[in-house]
Amino acid sequence: MPKRVLQGVVVSDKQDKTVVVKVERRFTHPVMKKTVRKTKNYHAHDENNQAKVGDMVFIEESKPLSKLKTWVLVDQPKA
Repeated sequence: MPKRVLQGVVVSDKQDKTVVVKVERRFTHPVMKKTVRKTKNYHAHDENNQAKVGDMVFIEESKPLSKLKTWVLVDQPKA
């Protein structure tokens, strides 16, 4: 089964080898028929501490690395 890959923005890089990534998804509300934006934060493993706050990154799901980390930073698109 393929691993999910999400795109988001780094909102925190204060932890060692961990970044917090905010992922936004948009969908049409089933009753109101309006486009709704929902955000969720994911803790991702950043082995080299390369991502900084505000960076757009891709994260991929992995085996659990700690209590909160089940995602790994895979790519950082060039600006």
